[in-house]
Amino acid sequence: MGATGESDCETLDFFFLELAMEAIDLRSFSNLWFWIVLAVLWSTVSHWVVGVPFDMVRRAARGHEQSLGDMHVLANINARRILFIADETGLITTGFSFFLLTTLLLLGFVYGVEFAQAILCLFLPLAIVGWITLRAARRVGGLEPADLGNLLARTRRWIQGIGIVSIFVTSMWGMWVNLNVNVLGY
Repeated sequence: MGATGESDCETLDFFFLELAMEAIDLRSFSNLWFWIVLAVLWSTVSHWVVGVPFDMVRRAARGHEQSLGDMHVLANINARRILFIADETGLITTGFSFFLLTTLLLLGFVYGVEFAQAILCLFLPLAIVGWITLRAARRVGGLEPADLGNLLARTRRWIQGIGIVSIFVTSMWGMWVNLNVNVLGY
């Protein structure tokens, strides 16, 4: 039973590994989960501007006093938190981010790893959004609530614009990759 039991266990392990690899398809652009993640990512990023939910900004713009106060407090808290993180770890975070983006760029487009291309299509625009959020956080301190609402709305429009371009470029590149894989067979 020793030799047979060990080979059965190895076969079972190999079966589960093969099953897991089928479920986790690294051909990202043809995977439905990638597109769901892309949609949820941009929906979430454009809803939370400097850590403030945009429905609160809309209610504050309509004159709801409680939402106006909450927006002001929440924006100041999150701006201070973002600025603290940027001041303490900004250089390390920037260096690591550029290292990661460069690695993904090389893996994806020099070595042709589709998974790296897909992750780059997600992370590169998020790096730009992070920079825009940091710039907005630096402006939050000392603003009146009405001006703060305008800043958050303007920042959201920029983030949505980046999201639209990102989704368009990602979908065009994904279609190009899928057409080439299916037609050319590699």
